[in-house]
Amino acid sequence: MSTAVSTPAATAVALANPWSVVPSLGNLDAYITAVNRMPMLTHEEEQRFAKDLRDTGDVESAGKLVLSHLRLVVSTSRQYLGYGLPHADLIQEGNVGLMKAVKRFDPDQGVRLVSYALHWIKAEIHEYILKNWRLVKVATTKAQRKLFFNLRSMKQGFKAEDAEQDVTYRDNLSDVQVDVVARQLNVKAEEVREMEMRLSGGDVLLDPAPADDGDQAFGPIAYLSDVNHEPTAMIESAQRDALATEGIATALRGLDERSRRIVTERWLNVRDDGSGGMTLHELAGEYGVSAERIRQIEVAAMKKMKTALAEYA
Repeated sequence: MSTAVSTPAATAVALANPWSVVPSLGNLDAYITAVNRMPMLTHEEEQRFAKDLRDTGDVESAGKLVLSHLRLVVSTSRQYLGYGLPHADLIQEGNVGLMKAVKRFDPDQGVRLVSYALHWIKAEIHEYILKNWRLVKVATTKAQRKLFFNLRSMKQGFKAEDAEQDVTYRDNLSDVQVDVVARQLNVKAEEVREMEMRLSGGDVLLDPAPADDGDQAFGPIAYLSDVNHEPTAMIESAQRDALATEGIATALRGLDERSRRIVTERWLNVRDDGSGGMTLHELAGEYGVSAERIRQIEVAAMKKMKTALAEYA
């Protein structure tokens, strides 16, 4: 934490109007420089402002308590830069935790606000990281959260130990290292392995953007989607099933007996050897007509059935 030195005059001005020290506009570096200029409160000043806030709800006292501890948020947020999230967002979430701490702080407990606020600052930053580090939350239970925020640092420790012993470092923890982590964090070894697997995996787009050449990129959506259970496909499948059963039965009932038998023997019945239905010549011999006549009857029957099926659908 920075220990910026301020003159008594600057301290008096800052305490009279703390917001004048923090720039209204500017980049992150300007903000950090400004909050590091904020004067530190003495124990007596902190007690007085905290009691004013608790007893009278004085907003100005709350502002002075918050602004004097903004540097604590900046210092704490730097510990979490390794997660790849914007530093400004980490600071912002930490500031939310600081304000919650100021609101709940009891000056009669005998502790300084800096010690009390640290828990709330870290809690808000932890929650932000868990929600935004991955699209899918990697830690939900208390044990998983403990693993999430300690496993990375412990793996770095193992890496340093391997370097000192001139041992080739492995990305995956060994069984002995897993047992060490589980014992120190009071969790199961299976939970350590599961969290390590979650941390090593990255987010994958289900439906990636088209490639530079305009072709559609291949993504998991291509093999994860189940077209059989897509609503439109299910409706179409049900309609096909209905037409293949009740629809055909209804259309056949609209034919005369000879036409119905010709269609049935030609298209619906199958021989025992699986070679299909009767041929035109076989039916022609049975009815004593030419094969061409059987074909004409079949064409007329099929046209009539097609009309009946369209009306049924």
